[in-house]
Amino acid sequence: MRTQVGIIGAGPAGLALARMLHLQGISSIIIENRTRDYIENRIRAGLIEHWAADMLTDIGVGERMKREGMVHWGTNIAINGEIHHLDFKALLNKRITIYGQQEVVKDLVERRLADGGELLFEVSDVSVDDLKTDKPKIRFTHDGQPKEIECDFIAGCDGYHGISRPSFPADILTVYERDYPFGWLGILSDSPPPDHDLIYSYTDEGFALYTMRSPTVSRLYLQCDHDEDVANWPDAKIWEHLHRRLGGGRKLQEGKILQKSVTAMRSFVVEPMQYGRLFLAGDSAHIVPPTGAKGMNLAFADVVKLSRAIEGFYKKQNNELLENNSKACLRRVWNAQRFSWWMTQIMHRFPDETPFDHRRQLSDLRYIVSSEAAMKSLAEQYTGLPID
Repeated sequence: MRTQVGIIGAGPAGLALARMLHLQGISSIIIENRTRDYIENRIRAGLIEHWAADMLTDIGVGERMKREGMVHWGTNIAINGEIHHLDFKALLNKRITIYGQQEVVKDLVERRLADGGELLFEVSDVSVDDLKTDKPKIRFTHDGQPKEIECDFIAGCDGYHGISRPSFPADILTVYERDYPFGWLGILSDSPPPDHDLIYSYTDEGFALYTMRSPTVSRLYLQCDHDEDVANWPDAKIWEHLHRRLGGGRKLQEGKILQKSVTAMRSFVVEPMQYGRLFLAGDSAHIVPPTGAKGMNLAFADVVKLSRAIEGFYKKQNNELLENNSKACLRRVWNAQRFSWWMTQIMHRFPDETPFDHRRQLSDLRYIVSSEAAMKSLAEQYTGLPID
């Protein structure tokens, strides 16, 4: 098989990259080790930054998002029951959109198939070779038969557990990571959220987040131990804590819990994000704690930059953007890591914190909700910095 760009992974990064390349007249083949049903129904993140929602519309996959997505021009921060609203429209005239990652994937898959692009599911035994040449290869098994793709470039969009990052020589990689001493117990509930906008709630007994997937389905989180067994949280206990950590006179309507899981909190970055003709994008190169809602948006930013670099190679015979792709992506990655770390440390209780830490944290929170400059800084980062 022969194409210009071989893409490993049919998540938001790989699918969006293929669409961008298609619009530029550049061919690609996507391979994915999961089934189509799995990637289209796996419940993941659902907050899309202002620029990213515009980008999805610009590349022709935003119509359903505009119909069904929930647009928010602000968010709420609660401090021990006192709820403060941050008005993104007044501060910046920017918004966020709540639209599940699995829905984005459905739209991108449908567009890919309508474009007539190759998309192979349930592949196995994936490996890459000849990365330092101008004809790198992807080898894999599909329908029981060995296959090989010869291409000009490979995009490794196969996530943290994929084969792309481990295919880099170990001696050129530097890993930066941090694990947090708590996790999020998350539920999907067949019940309306307590407010139109999200509520980030700091309480002395721990963090809670009140978000949504639709006007009738809530996505709710509680801070818990990092190694928490979900069996220790029966439904009644979950609702009790969610009610207790909400505050502000809001009413939280209970409903059937459709899903229950514990999410680990960690920060991870690998440098560089390219080796030869192999380029990493999305979770294969970085993981952020979900407090800042940056994961899917960072993946989109990676492939916007990569698509521009590949377009420059083919249409302008210019290698500069390709050679500097890793540095360009990592500047945004570290901005997002810093914001996600800051949001995480300011909203959670840490098991080793001192009374001084606790008072300082409360002072930080009160400053954020009382200073227009502080609110504007948070809003600017939360709604998404522009792509340079």
